[in-house]
This record gives sequence, structure tokens and C-alpha cells, in this order.
Amino acid sequence: MGISILFGTFIICLIIGVPVAICLGVSSVAYLYFYADIPLVVFPQKIFAGVDSFVLLCIPGFILAGSLMNGGGITDRIIRFASAGVGWVRGGLGLTNVAGSMLFAGISGTAVAEAASIGAVMIPGMRKEGYPVAFAAAITAAASTVGPIIPPSVPMIIVGALTGVSVGRMFMAGAIPGILLGLGMMAVCYILAVKNGYPRQPWKGWRELWNAFLGAFWALMLTALIVGGMLSGLVTPTETAILACVYAFVVGVYIYRGITLRDVPKIVVDSAITSAALLALVGIANVFGWIMASEEIPQSIAKTMLSITRNKALIILLINILLLIVGMFMETIAALIILFPTLLAVATGVGIDPVHFATFAVLNLMIGLTTPPVGVCLFVCANIAKQPLWPVIRAIFPFLVGNIIVLFLVSYIPQLSLWLPNLLFGAK
Repeated sequence: MGISILFGTFIICLIIGVPVAICLGVSSVAYLYFYADIPLVVFPQKIFAGVDSFVLLCIPGFILAGSLMNGGGITDRIIRFASAGVGWVRGGLGLTNVAGSMLFAGISGTAVAEAASIGAVMIPGMRKEGYPVAFAAAITAAASTVGPIIPPSVPMIIVGALTGVSVGRMFMAGAIPGILLGLGMMAVCYILAVKNGYPRQPWKGWRELWNAFLGAFWALMLTALIVGGMLSGLVTPTETAILACVYAFVVGVYIYRGITLRDVPKIVVDSAITSAALLALVGIANVFGWIMASEEIPQSIAKTMLSITRNKALIILLINILLLIVGMFMETIAALIILFPTLLAVATGVGIDPVHFATFAVLNLMIGLTTPPVGVCLFVCANIAKQPLWPVIRAIFPFLVGNIIVLFLVSYIPQLSLWLPNLLFGAK
């Protein structure tokens, strides 16, 4: 009965279009009020417990740093650098879109921010150059999923808070898979460009490439600061986020001069609102996860999967299929909080390294950001392009196939995610 109330309320709320965070909250309150003999005061207590983590403090920091750099003109500079490097190839603006997202990923850490920032520049630009608008929206949405894989990564931070796995190791574990994901999308883009005769830009020369690099230099150095801080061991992820904010402020105001001191308070407030919404989702999802644990749903899922097989390859396949389906219907952070601890127990039970599992689980759910019916990045890019959703879904399908191929490579070749953290931090 309790499970029926919990999931029934959640599904009804999803169907009528209620935001995921509210769906989780309403279904949790319905369970506590109508079924469980538990006072409702537990609801705010569990929300607080869900966000009471030192690691989570770095989320507002990275969001603010990304906002300061973006407000300082970072997007245009990164796109200019990417265009100078790959814009001369057939389908060059599509390749520039992906390359720009890969470079921007080291600053934002979130897919939606990347889709909105890159999309606002690239989708109109690609339309002007003669690319199909649906294709422009699709490649922007697909490329935005690189953001939370290449460090810094907000989902990786959430995983670290949930499990105690080193955030630094997970950041490094995402680097090679993130690059593979970007290269895979570039390959798909090039094939489609050659097939459909998409335009390319003229080669602008080495001088333009050098000037574009100099223009983007200070933005790219933010990634070096974040990664360097992690590798040095001198600062925690939270302290790295604070340093990133200070650096982004100095670069945005005094070097790029894209923002003024008068603009900073609004950027801080907007970043605080974004952070609050994200952390509210984390807290409410923690209540939902706690109820599931009390009903022993995770244990049942784990027992069922392990009763089917204990073969590592088949377990990886089952986990990927489950997460691909979940990613189609549930927001990434909520899915991580609810399912990750359970699936981690299954994965470690068959000998899968926790960092390896975290990498392909996050990559899996990132793909969900571009799949209907709850593909947030898909909606963002379709809205920027002023296109109906269906043409964008059709255009993104080849990129989804390429991304799933990369997902399975990362899933079945552990060294793609473990080699770099083992090299930099030492093998466990």
C-alpha cells in the first residue's frame, strides 16, 4: 500500500507536468501522511540531512564561477577559438559547437547551463550559415552532455557526497570519457555534414588561431586552476570552488571587462537561485530515497538483479539499460540520489570499481538529458531554435547512437576511466 501511494502520487504528478522536485516532495508527504505512522516534521529534517554535507558546498561555488566567466564574455571567446581550430572542416560550425562545449565544460560543470550559453550563440549562427535549424538544436543539446563529464562536474560532486568516494578521483575519471564523448559527436557531425553537404568556413590562418587562443587563454586557465587545485592536494573541492570564484571575478571584471562591479550582485543572486533550486532537489530527493530505503525497495532491486546473474558483464548491461530508461523520465540529480547507492552496492558486489561505476552511471544519465519525454537540454535547445520538439528529436538520434556506443566503451573498458586517477592519485 505504501509503495503504491509513493509511486502512484509521483507518476501522477509527473504526468500532469509538475516539476520533478515537487513530484518527489508531494509523493513523500503523501506517503508520510496517509500511510506511515511518522510525524511530518521528519520531512524537513530529512531535507536538511540531505544537504548537510561539506562536499555540497562547492556546488554554489562552481555555479557562481561559471556565471561570472560567462557574463565576462567567455562563451564568445571559446567559440572563436574552437571555430579557428575546426571551423574550416566540412560541417565546421557543428564541429565548433562540440569543441566549444568541450572547452566550456571545464568551466560550467552543468549541462543545462552549457546548452543555454552555447546554444544562444551557436544555434542562430548555424541557421545564418545555412544549417538546418533542427540539426543545430540537436547537436547543441547533444554536445551539452559533455559538461558534467569533463571536470568540474556537479553530478560527480553529488555522488561524492552520497558515497564518500573521492571527488578528485571522480573528476579525473571523467576526463578521458568526456573527450571520447566529444570526439564521437564530432565524428557523427562530420559524417552527416559530408552526407548532406553542410557548409564549411574558410581557413583563417595560424595568426587567427593564435589570437583566438590568446583571447580564450584566461578562460581556459580556470580549468587548469580547478584541476591543478585538485591534483595538488593543497585544497579541497570546496576550497577549489572558492578560488575559482575569485579567479572568475578578477578575469571577468578586470581582464575581459565583460562585466562591471555593478553587474556582480545580480550574477551572485542568479547563481544563488540556481544553487538553491539544485540543493532543494537534492534535499527533497533524499526524503524520497529514505522512504524507499525504509520500504527496502533498493535491497529488493539489488537482490533481483543479483538473482538474475552475477556475471559482471551482464550486470553492467542491466545497470545501463535501467539507467537509460530512468534517464528518459527522471532528472539526473534525483535519479542519482535515489538509485546510485543501491546500484553501487550491486556493482561492487560483482567487483566493479566504485569510481568506474560512478563514471559510466553519470555518463548514462547525461544521455537522458537529451531523450524525451524529460530531456531538459532537448527542451532548452528546441526553445532557443524556436522549433517543435519532434524535428529536433529526429535530428539528435544519430548523436544518441554515437553517445551510447561511447557509453558501452567506457562501461566495458574500465581503464578509460581509471587510468588517469590511478596515475595521478595512485592505484587503490
